[in-house]
Amino acid sequence: MDFGKLLKPEAVKVLTSASSKKRLMQDIGELAQQAYGLPAGQVVDALMTRETLGPTGVGHGVALPHARMDGIDKVVGAFVLLDKPIDFSSVDRQPVDVAFALFAPEDAGVEHLKALALVARTLRDTSICTKLRSNPDPATLYTILTEDKADKAA
Repeated sequence: MDFGKLLKPEAVKVLTSASSKKRLMQDIGELAQQAYGLPAGQVVDALMTRETLGPTGVGHGVALPHARMDGIDKVVGAFVLLDKPIDFSSVDRQPVDVAFALFAPEDAGVEHLKALALVARTLRDTSICTKLRSNPDPATLYTILTEDKADKAA
């Protein structure tokens, strides 16, 4: 499992409009619809339902919202960099400015967990997060995410 299989370049975006967790989820839903053809409303509902189980803000300004959904056949992701951090009820109570959302088929099993572990490991790396936060260009963000993991796998 690597970022190149999880993430399309068109599923990477810099947001200037997100002012709340709900607005961020709506933006992620629209991004998932544009990049993967997933119904935006279904994406938002699935992500918000998952949030009721516990917040997916993992700390250090990073959130990993994720959900299982009908209508997709493989695990896919969307990456969002926010120009202004927002409250996300994170475990460390710090606002979030980096979000990587994952969408998995209902029956994804271990693939969903492998993808979540890959993203969590990557975004736990402070040097990668520093690079991401310093480059507000979607193409550059995609390159950072995909190249850094390829380098570590080699």
